Amino acid sequence: MTEIKTAAEVTENAVLPDAYAVHSDPDAPKSPEQKPLPAALRAPTEPKSEAQWAYERLVLYIQHFEQQLDSGHEIGMGFAGGDVGVMRIQGIGFFAPDILTFYGSDMAGAKTQLVQHVSQLNVMLRAAPKESDNGEANRIGFRLAAELEKGTIETA
Repeated sequence: MTEIKTAAEVTENAVLPDAYAVHSDPDAPKSPEQKPLPAALRAPTEPKSEAQWAYERLVLYIQHFEQQLDSGHEIGMGFAGGDVGVMRIQGIGFFAPDILTFYGSDMAGAKTQLVQHVSQLNVMLRAAPKESDNGEANRIGFRLAAELEKGTIETA
């Protein structure tokens, strides 16, 4: 049986990812749009859902943001619309075709999870003080990017 896809789905799955950015400071660190893409993002070997596309690109932004943090800060995520605070990002996942999930804790240490449809994706990355003075700052972006480099994202 042939699967029917919208023109947008066909275009998104067929085109190679493209990115571009300009910064006001010419000496600013290269942003994810200005760096070579990991192999997993360069040429899709199979169609990807909107959620997987969003997840893979978000990993690059998170890693870039973390590279600019000092050892006393970890990545956090602010929420658009409302005063719900900041979440320390401790995990990210996607549920194809269209859901992203962020796992973490708020600044008081309460377990927090955000489930978001890709059409509503707005993520503000924030520097948050380390959760504890023991050990190194959590750097989830580097773990996420390592998984992308392996090219082993397996969907259920």
